[in-house]
Amino acid sequence: MIFIVVKFTTKPDWTDRWPDHVAEFTAATRAEEGCLWFEWSKSLEEPNTYVLVEAFRDADAGGAHVNSDHFAKATEELPKALASTPKIISESIEATGWNEMGEMTVE
Repeated sequence: MIFIVVKFTTKPDWTDRWPDHVAEFTAATRAEEGCLWFEWSKSLEEPNTYVLVEAFRDADAGGAHVNSDHFAKATEELPKALASTPKIISESIEATGWNEMGEMTVE
């Protein structure tokens, strides 16, 4: 899979509006055939930072995502709400989904 984590730092006046700002892009991406997940979280340490954890089935699915109309639209619209260029980690890994954590078991 292609496993991606992106940190988006918003302008302070956009922080509360960010979920609405990315809603259309999020829905369109989640509807892609090769999207395994596309999940937003808000940083506890950095109040203006959102973290996106996403995964795509394979390189073809990742390529379809970055070449989609909704991705092109997002690259045009999202930056107006950002304080800096997003930071990304994108790696191909040998996995098909989430595994249970071996160091912590809940009965």
